[in-house]
Amino acid sequence: MNQNQFLLDSGFWGWLYKILTPVEWLMTQIMKVVHDFFVILGMNPVGVSWVLSIIVLVLVVHACILPIFYKQMLSMRKMQALQPKMQKIQNKYKGKTDQASKEALSREMMKLYQDNDANPAGSCLPMLIQGPVFMCMFYVLSAIPYIARGKRATLGAFDVETAKQFSESKVLGLVNTTSTFGNGDLTAKIIIVVFVALMCGCMFFMQWINMKKNMNPATMQGQAATMQKTMLWIFPIMYIFSGITMPFAVLVYWLTNNVCNLLRTFWQMRVFPTPGSPAADAKEIRDHEKENARRAKAGQPSLEDEALEKAKVEAQQKETQGYQRQQPQRKNKNKNKKK
Repeated sequence: MNQNQFLLDSGFWGWLYKILTPVEWLMTQIMKVVHDFFVILGMNPVGVSWVLSIIVLVLVVHACILPIFYKQMLSMRKMQALQPKMQKIQNKYKGKTDQASKEALSREMMKLYQDNDANPAGSCLPMLIQGPVFMCMFYVLSAIPYIARGKRATLGAFDVETAKQFSESKVLGLVNTTSTFGNGDLTAKIIIVVFVALMCGCMFFMQWINMKKNMNPATMQGQAATMQKTMLWIFPIMYIFSGITMPFAVLVYWLTNNVCNLLRTFWQMRVFPTPGSPAADAKEIRDHEKENARRAKAGQPSLEDEALEKAKVEAQQKETQGYQRQQPQRKNKNKNKKK
């Protein structure tokens, strides 16, 4: 690699990252403000304070995404509730390949979404936000060594002096923030391998727990099951090859981001489980117990007692009124008759 030319500033990537400059600028400002705050608290300006600024940046990003993620979950539940109606519309035009039928199908589906305030693309929005943020983080942390050597222009809050502070920072005095597996010493290599292993393990566990607890067993058949099991291994393996090429500071960002995603997955399974999944069954039991506890506190009968009482009332009504269904009476039958 040419140490005097920052390759991400050239070609297609240079054009793309130029568009993302406002995001990069904002990220550097957040990192600098957080770093200065820790320095005010008494931490060394060169050292862990910069690593903590990366971790806080991840938390800020996730705090901004959480409301969008919440809306995504609501949208997904609406889409799941609309599945029978969607299936009915699709069956209506099944086998029809003419343009008029395709347009009619599209119109009816769109009207169904609009009438029920559902967005089929809502589940993609958090990923569309996290993707560019991670790209910008990789770009910023990769550009800092070049800024420190004066080989690249300043970027946001990172001038030459600030970039030198960041580049000279070490975690526990063992691994430099700009170290990669290729240019680090033996200690740095070991720490980088540990971080990559933790990243892979976190990703694997997140996908595994989601597949085991938050998926409807009826959908985990055939090709769908094979695809899920393949993804369970592919993404962690991709982390191995990409992780060892990235600066340690990026690994800090990535691992923190994975931990946040894992915690969010647990929250999703508890609050918005997939219908028919083991997580949904567990939530139904929790909700049942919670309602019984509320009723007991309020001096009301439990759900079981209420159901039993209702069954007794219905049985008594059958005994007094007979088992034959009462025919409905026509109302106001003789009202319009004139005397």
